[in-house]
Amino acid sequence: MESSSRAAQLAAMLGLGALAVCALVPVVIQLGLASPMGGFKAFMLGNLLALAALVTGMIGVWSTRVAAGRSGRGRALIGLAAGLLIIGLAVSANISAGFPPRINDITTDTEDPPTFQAARTLDANRGRDLSYPGESFASLQRSAYPDLAPIEVSRSPAKAFDDVRRVAAELGWEITAEDTDAGTIEATDTSRVFRFIDDISIRIRPSPSGARIDMRSKSRDGQGDIGANAARIRAFRKAIDD
Repeated sequence: MESSSRAAQLAAMLGLGALAVCALVPVVIQLGLASPMGGFKAFMLGNLLALAALVTGMIGVWSTRVAAGRSGRGRALIGLAAGLLIIGLAVSANISAGFPPRINDITTDTEDPPTFQAARTLDANRGRDLSYPGESFASLQRSAYPDLAPIEVSRSPAKAFDDVRRVAAELGWEITAEDTDAGTIEATDTSRVFRFIDDISIRIRPSPSGARIDMRSKSRDGQGDIGANAARIRAFRKAIDD
């Protein structure tokens, strides 16, 4: 009688567990039953389970080869497939984001970035340092996102201000403060899956071409942002240019 491969059994358990965690975490977050960071940590645990399933699945496939005389090939393949799916999606997401550096404060002007004023008064930001990290982030940003630069538009600062406010609404941001005299708008944006909230500051100034728009997008949680802040600035730039 054939003996069953323990590696194959473990691979199936790990793979199905990883699938369950990665599928349920976003639902739990959307229902408000877990914080964004808590949910994200659980999701990363699901990814670790997937990696373990991938490794044990390969061992299980080897241990259930014909010559070994052990059963459980189906379980090994389940773990291997689940691990490949989840790890493959994670790698694909990082490739799409260009393997971004572990920074979470991105701006179009690293030498004179827009500041946060109203954001400092929000309960969620009390006690947080909202100052720009400086050259330690700026050098990494220039290397990873060389396309991010001040946005020059051929319209008056007043018209640009109105356009910024309109684009912010179209992009689903929640405007938290605006000052027409200073030419500043602050807002927040909430990610769809994990419900992370990021703070946004936009500054409009006169320029020879009409108006210069600078934007800063800063995450409230984590050390990295998987390219989310840079992507937000690019989406804003495209919308304001259209």
